[in-house]
Amino acid sequence: MNRPALDIRHLEMIVALAETPRVTEAAEKLRITPSALSHRIREVERRLEVPLFMRVHKRLRPTPAADYLAQVAERLLADMRRAEDDVRKMARGVKHVVRLAVESYSAYHWLPDFLRYLREIEPDIGVEVVAAASRNTLSSLHQRTVDLIIISGEINPAGIKLVPMFEDQLRFVMPPGHRLADRDYIEGADIVGEDFITYTRVPEPDREYERLFRPSNAYPNWIETVEVPEAIVEMVAAGLGTSVLAGWAVSAAIDSGRIVAAKVGEQGINLCWYAATRSGNSNEDERNQRVAELLARWCQHNGGLSGG
Repeated sequence: MNRPALDIRHLEMIVALAETPRVTEAAEKLRITPSALSHRIREVERRLEVPLFMRVHKRLRPTPAADYLAQVAERLLADMRRAEDDVRKMARGVKHVVRLAVESYSAYHWLPDFLRYLREIEPDIGVEVVAAASRNTLSSLHQRTVDLIIISGEINPAGIKLVPMFEDQLRFVMPPGHRLADRDYIEGADIVGEDFITYTRVPEPDREYERLFRPSNAYPNWIETVEVPEAIVEMVAAGLGTSVLAGWAVSAAIDSGRIVAAKVGEQGINLCWYAATRSGNSNEDERNQRVAELLARWCQHNGGLSGG
């Protein structure tokens, strides 16, 4: 017997419940009543003949089947939204849209100049920024929710093509008037007891934790984890702490005098930034790779992403 397929309402419900396990909050997000949401859950479970959620203290705990459906539904909804956007853009002469994300940062001061450059060479290619992919860029690339990511560090991912763009130095940033503001570089002993704000506490092999803190056995006083580096800049400028951030992303704040910067260690810590795309040979993959190559060429001409 043919069972009716799940429709977009069901997919949106599954994704909403994966993000918000409370029935009332998920219902509000879907703009329906909690009773209507409960009815929709029972309807999907009846169609699939599989339990999707268990109630635990007014929350819905997803079963493995629900977790799997949520992953698939998120990809399908993203593809549908992209298809709708592509159709609208095709009507304006854009034949291919590249969804772009930047690892960790949301600094896009360089984007308008690059878009002008891109339109001169490839006028039928458009760019869409996917800010939500900035924290899980490689998985977003594999899941096809983003097409091109700007990423840094020592990486060698399977199925990904990397185009070197530029080298950039990490910067220890602090407010003007800070006790270390006149230093050219910061050593391990300098940061002991310093209030430190970071966007991640996961140690990365090529950055300050492994290259400065651990070798010197000197650690700052971690006071905050703020996942938006641009918000960290505001906190540093206000005198609420120090941080280590990518030089290109904070260059405007340094140039304006809002924050002060120094090298991380006497030799500094340089990171290579790449434009990463899927390494396939489909027409879509090749056009994404073309944009990555043009972005790398533009960066080489402009000295990276600091300008723009």
